[in-house]
Amino acid sequence: MKGLVVSEASVVAGGKTIVQDVQFTALQGHVTGLIGPNGAGKSSLMRAVLGLQPMAGGTAIFEGMDLLAMPRRERARVCSYVEQSGSTETHLSGRDVVMLGRIPFQSVWQTSPSSDDDHAVTEALDVVGMADFGSRLYHTLSGGEQQRLQIARAVAQQPRLLVLDEPTNHLDIHAQLNILALLRKRAAAGATVLVSLHDLNMAAAFCDSLVVLSQGQVFAQGVPQAVLTPELLRQVYQVDASVLQHPHTGRPLLAYDSPL
Repeated sequence: MKGLVVSEASVVAGGKTIVQDVQFTALQGHVTGLIGPNGAGKSSLMRAVLGLQPMAGGTAIFEGMDLLAMPRRERARVCSYVEQSGSTETHLSGRDVVMLGRIPFQSVWQTSPSSDDDHAVTEALDVVGMADFGSRLYHTLSGGEQQRLQIARAVAQQPRLLVLDEPTNHLDIHAQLNILALLRKRAAAGATVLVSLHDLNMAAAFCDSLVVLSQGQVFAQGVPQAVLTPELLRQVYQVDASVLQHPHTGRPLLAYDSPL
């Protein structure tokens, strides 16, 4: 099976179990959505799968390779990660930030970006709609503009596994739709995409499958039509909601009634 296979993953922090025995598969060519309320363990799980946070147990296998056993540089040539937000006061231009995604492919003797590096960065800036922001100082930009540059950095890394933690944070609706459409294009081109989202209607519209985390464990997983039910929303999110059908796509469309 091509893609990411996570088995019996557990994460412990400060003596507290954050994630326990989580198992799921994110298929190549698909956008897999990781959803769940605040504190469910989504960010910790993503970071642990990529070796950025210690995993107390379990495995993360991508295309037959053990991600956690790979040297960091080698792993960075395979997968890229976008955090919920990334900020710095260092005076880097937007293009400098995106160029950070090319570091895993540069030799220790390389003193300037290669033509391949320049092409990858220019293309990444263009696909996220930030071509005119390459010369702007990163720390002077809005949160949404910074987020789009971080996504461009991940794209410039040309990953086979793209992991994003709330990539639509700080973005207006137009930018959200563009970024999620970009993820679908990356998946269609053969990438494996794992993305956490709080907006369940966006998850229903753009994800091929969903993994629902609740209190550090998998509560449900499957296609959006099977996962997003009134019963699940009541149990996991403590809200009453009607699950409608989108008139054009046939995908679930949630209309929230009230919190319980």
